[in-house]
Amino acid sequence: MRIEDYALIGDRHTAALVGHDGSVDWLCLPRFDSGACFAALLDGPRAGRWLLAPTGRQTCTGRRYRGDTLVLETTWDSPGGCVRVVDFMPARGEAPNVVRIVEGVRGSVEMRSELLLRFDYGHVVPWVQYDGRQLAVIAGPDAAWLQSPVRLRHDRRRHHTAATFTVSAGERVPLVLTWQSSWLPRPQPIDALESLAGTEEMWTRWLRRCRYDGEYGEAVRRGLLTLKALTYAPTGGIVAAPTASLPEELGGCRNWDYRYSWLRDATFILQTLMQAGYATEAAAWRGWLLRAVAGKPADLQITYTVDGARRIPEWTPGWLGGYEGSRPVRVGNAASTQFQLDVYGEVIDCLQLGREVGIDLDDDAWDLQLAFMDYLEGNWKEPDNGLWEMRGPRRDFVHSKILAWVAADRMVSAVEDYGRDGPVDRWRALRTEIHRDVCSRGYDPDRNTFTQYYGSKDLDAALLLIPRLGFLPPGDPRVAGTVDAIQHELVQEGLVLRYRSGPGDMDGLSGGEGTFLACSFWLADALTLLGRGRQARQLFERLLALRNDVGLLSEEYDVVHHRQVGNFPQAYSHVSIVNTAYVLAGEWDSRTRRARHHPGRS
Repeated sequence: MRIEDYALIGDRHTAALVGHDGSVDWLCLPRFDSGACFAALLDGPRAGRWLLAPTGRQTCTGRRYRGDTLVLETTWDSPGGCVRVVDFMPARGEAPNVVRIVEGVRGSVEMRSELLLRFDYGHVVPWVQYDGRQLAVIAGPDAAWLQSPVRLRHDRRRHHTAATFTVSAGERVPLVLTWQSSWLPRPQPIDALESLAGTEEMWTRWLRRCRYDGEYGEAVRRGLLTLKALTYAPTGGIVAAPTASLPEELGGCRNWDYRYSWLRDATFILQTLMQAGYATEAAAWRGWLLRAVAGKPADLQITYTVDGARRIPEWTPGWLGGYEGSRPVRVGNAASTQFQLDVYGEVIDCLQLGREVGIDLDDDAWDLQLAFMDYLEGNWKEPDNGLWEMRGPRRDFVHSKILAWVAADRMVSAVEDYGRDGPVDRWRALRTEIHRDVCSRGYDPDRNTFTQYYGSKDLDAALLLIPRLGFLPPGDPRVAGTVDAIQHELVQEGLVLRYRSGPGDMDGLSGGEGTFLACSFWLADALTLLGRGRQARQLFERLLALRNDVGLLSEEYDVVHHRQVGNFPQAYSHVSIVNTAYVLAGEWDSRTRRARHHPGRS
């Protein structure tokens, strides 16, 4: 199936992808970055899945979330009747559960369930015990149970468990899959119908706190729900996406594992949560950030696990064929060891934004900022791998230098506006020095545009953030020139590429990628700030139209094949929906972000 054929369910510890054919094709247990027990997404059914659908070759006729929840309904209509499958994951209690309830709507429909559990990304076939109605599986550290009133059949040759049953109008047939560490006793079974009511109420109650009341309410609410679903409840860490190795180019090699938390997302996420009224979640995200980055500034990473661990080794499960043959399949992310100068600015900006919106910060947070700033003062001139995690040689990326400027700017603000103690005169001088350096070495006066790195002619979509970061005001002709150049050189079929890539390119990879959806939202933001509101709104509404039938977006969009590509659903894309909705509403300067412009700039 296409990537956009999937919907998301989750329990804020992990998440599953459910296809419109009724198959759960991706699930990692017990948390987002654990090994997958359903990995059909990357290799087909043999890598593990759970199919629940009418018998025969039927296609679903409708799919939706129940209101503002993560409870999914998939409906099949046929001449003999109509049936609905309700999928969800209840809030985590003793153990994770995947609940599937078949509801008879009209007439009678014959259903089939096929369960293939394959732990360790499809590599481990578990040992199975069953008695016709009760299934128990075990393999190393993993154990699972399938609870259902229907009679199960286990096929020892194919190593899967199946059931065929008929559902008539008004009937409800629940199936519950429960996971537990194999050395622990089986968890107490849950009541599927009671859990359904509780899960609906949980999501609905949470979304009532949303204070957005503009014209794009449905998109904003679904974006916030997706962001909440990608939050690891115990720590507040937010994964970039719940999937690994979905390709940025169909059949290509740009396949990454996004089940981790990136520092580059910090300010955008905090801004989104605070704008929408979610101070508790914003404080939890800030808390995760402080714990994760604690330590020597030189050891700062660009990404961490959801509990703040640093080691994310990258490896290849060679037995997986990859999504539509896109190989290699990668688990883990070697980019975690890269040097990216911009993350220091991202962290400092996030913590300063926390002050501005009223999140309490203790002295330890300021001590951390002082340590980061001290490191930046001695290292901001160093080349790095850049925002886009280039695997080629390090460069003096303009966006990275601008984020070093952001760090100095926010530290000055902390002293001037919030009474923190620090060498403000030195930071003012550094801010001016970085600004002059960027405007001198990172700007092409012949084309009136900033460039991707010093000395290059290439462009980078991250330059669209210049007015949002406050580096230059929107009215500066260099800002308009940069936006115009990006529209001319990096826009493909109306959507924005991160940069131009190709064989032998500076990113060290072969092949290309799709248009980057977050960057396309950034263009809408920049156009709004430049006073081109009509053009911005048209772009925003086109981006919303790219969402799938349940309102989800991946990382990128393939404008040639008209498909979503990249990991799915992508937090950055959904954060951008919310932020751009606020920018279009003219709320850029209110409460949660300012576009301040200081004296002493070039």
